[in-house]
Amino acid sequence: MDERFRDYTVYESDRVIEALKKIDANRQGFVIVVDLEKTVLGVLTDGDLRRAFIRGYNKEAYVSDVYTKEAKTVFLSDGFETVSRLFKNQAIKFLPVVDDNNCLVNIITKNQMHTLLLQDIHADLGYDFFSLDTGVIDYEIFQRPWGFYKTTVLNDYYQAKVICVKPKSQLSLQSHEHREEHWIVVHGTGIIHLEKSVLHVSCGSSVFIPKGAKHRVLNTDEQESLIITEVQIGDYLGEDDIIRYEDIYGRI
Repeated sequence: MDERFRDYTVYESDRVIEALKKIDANRQGFVIVVDLEKTVLGVLTDGDLRRAFIRGYNKEAYVSDVYTKEAKTVFLSDGFETVSRLFKNQAIKFLPVVDDNNCLVNIITKNQMHTLLLQDIHADLGYDFFSLDTGVIDYEIFQRPWGFYKTTVLNDYYQAKVICVKPKSQLSLQSHEHREEHWIVVHGTGIIHLEKSVLHVSCGSSVFIPKGAKHRVLNTDEQESLIITEVQIGDYLGEDDIIRYEDIYGRI
């Protein structure tokens, strides 16, 4: 067995406490039940364990008493079309990858598959999925004086954001040296200043902002937020690539 999967596998004869320790160690919420030949017998999730405890089992029970024996698997020779189809089921968060003898050879989680797609990594099911940084799909919301933004995708090619501007609020007049931006208004109304142009925008409006162009957006509504989807393309996408010329919040 690959050493990477030590904290992801248990035997039927193991105690529940051993499974709990491994789930705590791998932080993925599951272990895969195998036999001595590493044949996949089923899976055991933290949800399975909660239900077992409700039924009266305790940590000294055997894994054989509580695990799910009908587990979805994919073959090493399968493609990502099969993986994607299975992950459409909201209940499936991970898939054991097996060889023709149903022996465990890899594991892929739904978050790992999403990371592959967003990073444009070309791989087969033998790839070392646990080497991926799945944090790229879980960006936090950043508060700003005018509202907030959330990055939805960030890789070497582009960054995508959702920008929410509060009623009667506005971004600074700014420009960027390394990136161009493509905006689509998805909710609300506002005004975009782009160099010497003044653009009145509403749901469905799209605006291209070239590198170096001064621009600013103002939410003209008194009650509704102005929501914009933004795609950035350039050789550097850091938040410090910004030159401010005017700002009502004093951030120059």
